[in-house]
Amino acid sequence: MLRDGKVKAVQFSNPGPIEYNPLKIYEVDVPSPSNSEILVKIKVCGICHTDLHVIEGELPQKKSPLTPGHQIIGIVEKVGSKVTNHKVGDRVGVAWLNRICGECEFCECGKENLCTNAKFTGYDVDGGFAEYVAVHESFAYPIPQIFSDEAAAPLLCAGIIGFRSLRLSNIKPGERLGLFGFGASAHITIQVARHWGCDVYVFSRNEHHRKLAEQLGAVWTGTADQIPPHLLHSAISFAPSGELVPKALGVLRRGGTLALAGIYVTQIPSFDYSLLYHERKLCSVANSTRQDSIDFLKIAAEIPVRTEIEVFPLADANYTLQLLKESKIHGAGILKI
Repeated sequence: MLRDGKVKAVQFSNPGPIEYNPLKIYEVDVPSPSNSEILVKIKVCGICHTDLHVIEGELPQKKSPLTPGHQIIGIVEKVGSKVTNHKVGDRVGVAWLNRICGECEFCECGKENLCTNAKFTGYDVDGGFAEYVAVHESFAYPIPQIFSDEAAAPLLCAGIIGFRSLRLSNIKPGERLGLFGFGASAHITIQVARHWGCDVYVFSRNEHHRKLAEQLGAVWTGTADQIPPHLLHSAISFAPSGELVPKALGVLRRGGTLALAGIYVTQIPSFDYSLLYHERKLCSVANSTRQDSIDFLKIAAEIPVRTEIEVFPLADANYTLQLLKESKIHGAGILKI
């Protein structure tokens, strides 16, 4: 903590290409938690493509200035008067879903990830590229002790979204699963799929990523222009490229499902109806629920999931995100606070 109650935070005010270094370090006030919130001293924060989409303006700007980051691991330093789930000294994680209204039709039917008034960490509210964050106690999760701070950070978005994508892809134990793109989320998702006994086929233009996929148990790797030896029961696309959609549909068996895991995807080109015919399904993955987070952290500890990480100092946030944009980070990038 800096003098006079100030802390460091990496923020931007106007969206722009990450190559122009829009993120700057500022001194800001320590967040003041409400009665139902906790104050978390941040140890590490993961980075992901959603951060890039926010910083570069591919998603509508919600707050300015904004502290990005939504894969937060830290220690509870202060609790509000009504907090019952956490105590000072607990290690917790904070993910993308930050707050829901609890009153809309989606909240009332258990689909809180679709809440029409949801708030998101590092987008609607300040996130984890900082020394401290305040969050409602219901949106902070205990982190299994088996994981170090650095290893746990990617679980809070890459892992949780990958897990929800698996669920929405309708994959069953022992079936064939395709993963398009093999970054932070896919390298965790493959471990859950292998735990379920699935044969995993990985499509990536990056040779290093394909080799990592093979090390993690992929039965086949190639590029999106190649045809695997068997048609797939399900597939997940993690890459923000709409051009992959018809290619992924083209390697699905009848009745297969393609789940799009990105919050942002470039325009999907027109394609022949035959790619969708025979009851193939195409669905998007929107955010995640608190139950997704709880369920995934439990299974991640049971496996246990191994995260491939590269750690960078907070001051190198621009550079780290530039590497992410160029697909030059092997696994998941982590900012150490």
